[in-house]
Amino acid sequence: MPTDAQIAGGHKANINNPNTSKESKENSKKVLENEFNGGDVPKANESRDKNPGNVAGGLKATLKNPNVSDEAKESAKERLEQME
Repeated sequence: MPTDAQIAGGHKANINNPNTSKESKENSKKVLENEFNGGDVPKANESRDKNPGNVAGGLKATLKNPNVSDEAKESAKERLEQME
């Protein structure tokens, strides 16, 4: 079953899709306004319990990845320190 964030995300994508009709876009805007506080819903990954070991592993991988920016590495380092 999709989360509210996934449903709202689908409507947001529809609004920005140049290949959907004006009517479809208007419907998505109405749904977001009436059912999803204008699209302001928690992200899908914020609404689920996370395995701390998996999170730590992902952050450690970020630190070692040469394709990741220094800013992202610093953020990952800070988040790891907060987990300890």
